[in-house]
Amino acid sequence: MNSIVVKKRKLPVRIASKVEEPYRVNEKITGDRVRLVCDGIESRECSLKEALQVASDMNLDLVEISRNSNPPVCKVLNYSKFKYQQKKKQKEVKLNASKNSVKEIKLGPNMGEHDFEFKLRHAIEFLNSKCVVKMYIHFVGRTMCFKDNGEILLRRFIEALKDYGKVEKEPQMEGKRMFMVISPKSKL
Repeated sequence: MNSIVVKKRKLPVRIASKVEEPYRVNEKITGDRVRLVCDGIESRECSLKEALQVASDMNLDLVEISRNSNPPVCKVLNYSKFKYQQKKKQKEVKLNASKNSVKEIKLGPNMGEHDFEFKLRHAIEFLNSKCVVKMYIHFVGRTMCFKDNGEILLRRFIEALKDYGKVEKEPQMEGKRMFMVISPKSKL
């Protein structure tokens, strides 16, 4: 009579990591004295108990804004609304940071007039949408003989795009590539 033994395996234990809140709220505030800041009340130094009493009378939270100052600065406000606004600001900053992306345009050393116009339209479109444009010419094999044509071509692009952007890096060779960088003109 063979019996099958089933072993129970242990599940991994997940340890909850302590993520420290950037702001201390209400009873989590330490210290005896605080500088109280509130919209309807003049800024003043008072005891922590008194500040908590003012916050509870207004049905709001006491939030420690600046820990490092002496005494710590505490503000009376709606903490959940404050957190929401902070998240919204962070999201907005993230969106604005991602807008400044780099778009690359590959060119050929012996490209025709139609190709030039086509690539020029794309470059203008990228610069108008506030993207940095990196244009490069990749020289392969015998095309290394046409380095001067490549520089002339990039100089034509500089001349054609001077109303839309400014040259950040002049045309230069890097290995088998000649490239330049054009950034959009900033609106004042």
